[in-house]
Amino acid sequence: MSKYSVIVDVQMGEGTRIFDHVNLYKCKIGKNCKIDSFVYIEEGVTIGDNCKIRPQVFIPTGVTIGNNVFVSTGVKFANDKFPRAVGDWKLLKTKVEDDVSIGANSTILPGITIGKGAMVGAGSVVTKDVPAGSVVYGNPAKAHS
Repeated sequence: MSKYSVIVDVQMGEGTRIFDHVNLYKCKIGKNCKIDSFVYIEEGVTIGDNCKIRPQVFIPTGVTIGNNVFVSTGVKFANDKFPRAVGDWKLLKTKVEDDVSIGANSTILPGITIGKGAMVGAGSVVTKDVPAGSVVYGNPAKAHS
């Protein structure tokens, strides 16, 4: 890879492209994915096949992403509801099911499931589970028809 990237113990499927200026640690990325520049993926994260992770995305430990998922620019996931610089913390797992699209600059709070085929509008703050096939947007994100 590049001298500007840190890639440590990454399992990567065939046909996956990883661009420069990334930090990837002990994660698993499926086949035919595109991981753009300035993406940070922590230990234990699993990303399915045919996913696009756009620039400036942060995916921490505890997140699982299914197949055919689009994560737009600037999306941030969290994995602890009460983060502290010192002391104990509680990992809350987040699941993004297959065929999901997450719009630019959205924030996904910890312990959330985004159901199959759902769409999260740009700039949303997702605080609750998103039902399969629904469209949510806003702060906090709510379903719209």
